[in-house]
Amino acid sequence: MALVVPKELNELEKPFSLPSPKPFEIRFQVPDLRVPIRDFLRTREVGEFLSGALAGAMTKAVLAPLETIRTRMVVGVGSKNITGSFVEIIEQQGWQGLWAGNGINMIRIIPTQAIELATFECVKRTMTSTQEKWCEIETPKLKIGRLNVNFSLSWISPTAVAGAAAGIVSTLACHPLEVLKDRLTVSPHIYPTLSIAISKIYKDGGVGALYAGLSPTLIGMLPYSTCYYFMYDKLKKSYCQSKNKKSLNRPEMLVLGALAGFTASTISFPLEVARKRLMVGALQGKCPPNMVAALAEVIRDEGLTGLYRGWGASCLKVMPASGITWTFYEAWKDLLLVERRIL
Repeated sequence: MALVVPKELNELEKPFSLPSPKPFEIRFQVPDLRVPIRDFLRTREVGEFLSGALAGAMTKAVLAPLETIRTRMVVGVGSKNITGSFVEIIEQQGWQGLWAGNGINMIRIIPTQAIELATFECVKRTMTSTQEKWCEIETPKLKIGRLNVNFSLSWISPTAVAGAAAGIVSTLACHPLEVLKDRLTVSPHIYPTLSIAISKIYKDGGVGALYAGLSPTLIGMLPYSTCYYFMYDKLKKSYCQSKNKKSLNRPEMLVLGALAGFTASTISFPLEVARKRLMVGALQGKCPPNMVAALAEVIRDEGLTGLYRGWGASCLKVMPASGITWTFYEAWKDLLLVERRIL
């Protein structure tokens, strides 16, 4: 008699074995950022930022000696005239003294000019767009008795607002570099290098010392920056309309930029004198408590003419700097923006 065992039972009698485990793997996939980065670098804002940085660096490299002389005259160090200051620097420090603090000056001007010009362009576009949209809708009105008040934005100059914003933003971002530059320029024997200057300033007053004189700097920067950009824009538009042309050539940018810088510097120079006195006054042991006190001290010691001490040297530096900066800035914008058809 034969016993037939079902096939299923035979399978159950076989020894049970687990499948061999697969090796454990963790894979990380890095996203491809090349396209987003490339698109970001080609935006209008980045192009304007880079144009401002390059224009500022090239201008400062050429005009550093005039900046050194101007700073010494404004704060009352050494001779009271341009020629005397020039000779003193050569005798005391050699030719390299004309570029004292130029390293920090270059470090300062690149982010300052980039932030300032990029902020100016961005705010100007935003304000212009806001005004255009505001004009398309019915503006709010307020009626008080027989008096009708129309809330219109047409009286606000986008260029003036953008200029003020540019000065304030760049000052807040880069003021510590301005403090370092002044210390290296005025007292190179006390602050021979950038690292020593940072160490001593921090040791004496902490982080707050790097923002010494911030309030007067903002007060002085506001009228200068507002007037500077407003004047250049108005001069540019008026000149183009009179000559029936769409844009300026390079020599015209140089001249109009210089005129804008001259006007802005002349209007705001007394505040610049007070600002410099406050920022480096501690070095001479007679730092005024505030800007009004600094202005009063200058008038008491030197008369009203003291408010414009160093004005000639300032114009000698500001005028070519303004003209050259606008020329370089527009040239770099042509390269970085126009060729990409952004403008």
